[in-house]
Amino acid sequence: YNTSMKALTGQNPPPWRLILSEPACGAWNMALDQALLESTTVEGSMPTLRLFSWQPACLSIGYAQSVKEVNKDTLDRLGWDLVRRPTGGRAILHTDELTYSITAPLSHPVAAGSVLESYRRLSLGLISALETIGLSVNADKTYPETTSYGTVSPVCFETPSNYEITVQGKKLIGSAQARRNNGLLQHGTLPLYGDLGRIIQVLNHESPEARTIAMERLNLHATTLESALGERMDWDTAARAFQSGFSTSLNINFILSQPTPLEMERATALVQDVYANPAWTFRL
Repeated sequence: YNTSMKALTGQNPPPWRLILSEPACGAWNMALDQALLESTTVEGSMPTLRLFSWQPACLSIGYAQSVKEVNKDTLDRLGWDLVRRPTGGRAILHTDELTYSITAPLSHPVAAGSVLESYRRLSLGLISALETIGLSVNADKTYPETTSYGTVSPVCFETPSNYEITVQGKKLIGSAQARRNNGLLQHGTLPLYGDLGRIIQVLNHESPEARTIAMERLNLHATTLESALGERMDWDTAARAFQSGFSTSLNINFILSQPTPLEMERATALVQDVYANPAWTFRL
């Protein structure tokens, strides 16, 4: 597949930006992702790989997910953020992780074809990144949209979706994509270590028994990089693996960069108008 990407992009492909962001709150992280998405329509703008983390811990819910699934009292007691993503999918607790986002114009070869086709193409970068650090992983188009219990789970990591990354049958990287104004945004998360079950305490369940079952299902179907690898890896090492994986598999030359002043200005406005605004977060 790397050969076909070289055929599409050429032997000396146009560069991508690589942005290594400082840890930030949920509203800022989502606002900056949207600002980068919007800037893909600017003539001459480069596709971007951004790697980042979250401070404080943050529960993100999908674009169309009901906030009624969130136990806001427990979230507030723990001091964790809440944000609604611009992309779909289910709830994710962002802590002890590396998060990536990719933004590119739909005219770019990496975004060619359908959502599923681009999702598969970008999954090759994720696979290559994890293989760089010694993992054997899969990304298959075989997963249903519901759990074995017949209902959609509120937890992203409980069930793999098409072309998401699994190791030994357990979901390791969860991703989601949005397309707007001729641009593509895909972002996703790699839990580095820690207890994935922490998310269960900030989601509502019908009964203590239902909460216990949800915890068991999550532990059965999801894992962290530390559990899969047998040792803990820090954020910087994982970030280098992501850079190497995407560069190798998708024929990308990265230029270390920062968001432009206009992107920062737009992100600041989006924090106030959208991602820190209860009218957005609690709209469903």
